[in-house]
Amino acid sequence: MTFALQDFSLENYLQELRPLIDVDCGTYTKEGIEVIATQMQQKYLDMGWHVKRIDCGIAGTGLEVRNKPESNDIDVMLIGHMDTVFPEGTAAARPMTFDEKRAYGPGVSDMKSGLLNVVHALRNMDKETLDKLSICICMNPDEEIGSLHSESWLKSVAVNAKNVLVAEAARADGSLVKARKGMARYRLTFAGKAAHAGNEPQNGRSAITEMANWVLAINNLTNFESGTTLNVGIAKGGAGANIVPDSAEAVVDVRFWDNDEYADADAKIRALTETPFVEGVTITVEREAHKPSMVPTEKTEALMALVEESGKELGIDIKWQEVGGGSDANLTAVMGIPTLDGLGPAGAGFHSADEYLELDTIEPRIKLLMKVLTKIAG
Repeated sequence: MTFALQDFSLENYLQELRPLIDVDCGTYTKEGIEVIATQMQQKYLDMGWHVKRIDCGIAGTGLEVRNKPESNDIDVMLIGHMDTVFPEGTAAARPMTFDEKRAYGPGVSDMKSGLLNVVHALRNMDKETLDKLSICICMNPDEEIGSLHSESWLKSVAVNAKNVLVAEAARADGSLVKARKGMARYRLTFAGKAAHAGNEPQNGRSAITEMANWVLAINNLTNFESGTTLNVGIAKGGAGANIVPDSAEAVVDVRFWDNDEYADADAKIRALTETPFVEGVTITVEREAHKPSMVPTEKTEALMALVEESGKELGIDIKWQEVGGGSDANLTAVMGIPTLDGLGPAGAGFHSADEYLELDTIEPRIKLLMKVLTKIAG
C-alpha cells in the first residue's frame, strides 16, 4: 500500500478545519457541540460509515461511528472530543488564522485537527485494508471536564476493543503520549455558625478557619517524589470582615501516577470529615471528576513498538512523553486495553489564547495513523 494521500492539499484541509474552529463549543455549550457533531456525522456518512448519536445528557451529543456496526469485536477504537475549554464569544474574538508555519484558534490543536486527521486517514485507507478491521470512532462532548457524562458510554464500547488510539495533539516537539497522570477534583463545602466578630465571636464557628486547616492537611498529602500532588486552587468564604464566617468552599486538584497512592489520599481526605478542626463545623466532600492514571503495560509496549516501526518506515522519528494532564486515554488504559495518545498533529498552548497547530505535521501524522492501522490489520 502506498501512503501518498489522494488529492491532499493543506489549503483544502484548512478550509475543512475552519468551520470546526469558528464555533463556540466549550463544554456544556450544547448548540455549538451540536454544530460540530453534525459536521463530523456528515463526513462519515459521506464515507459510507454507520453513525449512532449518543445522548450524553446535559453535555449534549456524542457520536459512535463504525465501519462494521454488526461486529461485536473492535480491532481499533479511536477517541476524540468535540468540546473546548473556551467561553462563548471566543470564536468571534479570535477565529481561525494561519501563517506559513502554524494555524491558530480555539481548539485548533486540542483537538479539532485530531478529529479531522482521523477522517482524512480513513478517507485515504484502501478498502481491502479497512475490510480487515472493525473500527469504532467515539467523539464525546465533555472531555474537558473529565468526561463526566460520557465515561460510562466510552467504557461500554472500549470493553470490546483490542487497541485504543486517542487523537489528542502530539506535543510541540512531535512526541506521542505513552503515559498520563491520573486526576481527581474535589469540591469541599464547610458549614459553620455566624456571629458578630466584635460582640460575640466566641459564639461563632468559623468555616474559614476549618478550611484553612484543611488546606494545610491536604498540602501534607503531596509527595513530589512519587508524583502525587494536591493543589487547593480555589478557596472562598465569608460575607464580611466583621462576621465570623458560617460558609466556605474550596476546590482541590489531585494528580498522580500511582492509583493505589491516590486511593490512600482519597481515603485520608474523606476521613478528615469525621474529626473537624473546629468543633461545630460540618464538611461535605464531593468528588466532581476522576480519571485513573495511564501507565504502559506489556501489551501497550507492543503497540508502541508497532507505532515506532510505522514511523521508521515513514521517516518519522517517534518519541514518547509522560505528561501530567489527563485525557480519555486514562479511562481505557485502566481497563487493561493497550492505549496510546497524541496521535494527532503537533501543537501546543492548549487551553490558552496562544494555542497553535504545526502545519507541517498534519500530513505526516495522517500517514502515520494510516500506517499504524494497516499494520494492525496484519
